[in-house]
Amino acid sequence: MNPIFYGVGVGPGDPELLTLKALRMMREADVLAVPGRDRDASLAYRIALGADQSLADKECLCIPMPMTKDAKKLDESHAAGAKRICEQLAAGKSVAFLTLGDPTVYSTYLYLQKRVKQAGYRTQIVNGIASFLAAAAAFDIGLVEQRDQLHIIPSTYGVEQTLELSGTKVLMKAGKQMGVVKAAVSQTADDIYMIENCGMENERMICGAQELPEDAGYYSLIIVKENS
Repeated sequence: MNPIFYGVGVGPGDPELLTLKALRMMREADVLAVPGRDRDASLAYRIALGADQSLADKECLCIPMPMTKDAKKLDESHAAGAKRICEQLAAGKSVAFLTLGDPTVYSTYLYLQKRVKQAGYRTQIVNGIASFLAAAAAFDIGLVEQRDQLHIIPSTYGVEQTLELSGTKVLMKAGKQMGVVKAAVSQTADDIYMIENCGMENERMICGAQELPEDAGYYSLIIVKENS
């Protein structure tokens, strides 16, 4: 393959939701890259292995990505990660960076992609099934119909005002803010659906604002759907 930096979406958790194209790109890439310091601790990597155990034989590059809002620390980590990826590309190797869900939605790949592009290398995104799509399917509900609007909202930055938006709201990464989110959605008359660890063995599904827990894991999201 040409030295291209791929952002490969592995889906929300169930290896069966990994696309054929994503699987092919991982098999063809010279190097797999994962966020974190330990490939075996990477959920995206474990999902990929669930689809094809032979991927464990590939060279793997671990890119530490700290969970912080400190702009300086984030900038430093993104610069360091992009530098390591560019070193692989300069050696003529293609790199497939694995991301949960879809690389276009709040993914760590995007921060690296910008820097790699600026360094003059080619990049390409391989879509994956986003977590909120899998969540809606798990609850056997639609997200939007006819003129409904769909809003994707990062819960870590506050949700109170966004709940006033018309249509369906998807509150991403709601786990750490669950107490605040629960208080906010309890004030609405909307239908509330929460899923934690979608598509994984420890998946948990909850319906109704009053049933929401006070805390939940990082991989949690809430669908706020207007009553029809």
